[in-house]
Amino acid sequence: MNTENIENQLRIAIGEIVDNDFGKTLNELGAVHSVNVKDGVAEILLQLVPPLQWIAPTIDKECSEAVQVIAPNLRPAVFVREKEVHRTGSKSVLPSVKNLIAVASGKGGVGKSTIAANIAAALAMKGASVGLLDADIYGPSAPTMFDMANAQLEAEKLPDGRIIGQPNERYGVKIASIGFVMQRDQAAILRGPMLAGYFNTLVEQINWGELDFLVFDLPPGTGDIQLTLTQRVPLTGAVIVTTPQEISLVDVRRSISMFRKVNVEILGIIENMSYFTPPELPENKYHIFGEGGGKKVANENNVPLLGEVPITLGTREGGDEGLPVVLNPEEFSQGEVLRNITARLVSEVRLANLRSSEQPIIQISL
Repeated sequence: MNTENIENQLRIAIGEIVDNDFGKTLNELGAVHSVNVKDGVAEILLQLVPPLQWIAPTIDKECSEAVQVIAPNLRPAVFVREKEVHRTGSKSVLPSVKNLIAVASGKGGVGKSTIAANIAAALAMKGASVGLLDADIYGPSAPTMFDMANAQLEAEKLPDGRIIGQPNERYGVKIASIGFVMQRDQAAILRGPMLAGYFNTLVEQINWGELDFLVFDLPPGTGDIQLTLTQRVPLTGAVIVTTPQEISLVDVRRSISMFRKVNVEILGIIENMSYFTPPELPENKYHIFGEGGGKKVANENNVPLLGEVPITLGTREGGDEGLPVVLNPEEFSQGEVLRNITARLVSEVRLANLRSSEQPIIQISL
């Protein structure tokens, strides 16, 4: 079989590989950039919709297997690069951040900050460059949840006179929080305009650098911070955290309505505190706060239910001690629940980016 025939067969086989996030073949996605055989190597170049941390290893493996079937004497060399995604909104704000995800809740006390911290840590575990912006100005949690209660936000003055803060880093996550510039027990007594000002400072005057993800841990509700965020930042989408009971779902519906009114995509619902399983009865599930609320509100609004997170002692201890449960090998089962939720979230981010990349760009010349 000559080189041209091998390349054609490889191109056909690789083009039929399915991207499971989209249910489409690489050919349908226009993802096969080139296939070249030279010097005993089958070089395959693909362009996939980002983020790639989860999907790239799977596609790499399937491409390598196709090479072994068609031309076992060749060594596969698979290169995957990101397809450009066109962001809507202002490109001057956080232009070096690829995916901006808001983690929100309609009501306080549902474990939103715990979920946000674990999502950020799980993303970093997969090799992504990640930032976490603790936007809950009145109740910052990130310093405690990442064992940085005594950390401070360092700043420097640039030659042009601007003040730039350096985020603190723990477990591979860059973190900025008003908790790094306040005393631990100090209250943030701020009116709306001042609140927005503090938030804008965390967004625009922090040296985030190049990031794959920036996760915003929002305060509960639909107030000033949420409005400022959606006006200033080109969000990829929002994740809504709830507990199963109706009193929480009422406010989730309000949050979904608010984000949709400002054209922010809902990436999914996460139901926290879904059930309790005592260690001595691992097969038993006690639905303390009701059952099925997250699924119900997800179905009502035609958005994905990303997962249900049980109540465990390890999750609470991890938050208090500053070790997200996804990083604790002694809490593998609970960590796996949150890692799987993060993987599903990334799939939804890819879907949002696919839709964005398929939108026509209108250029107007004056």
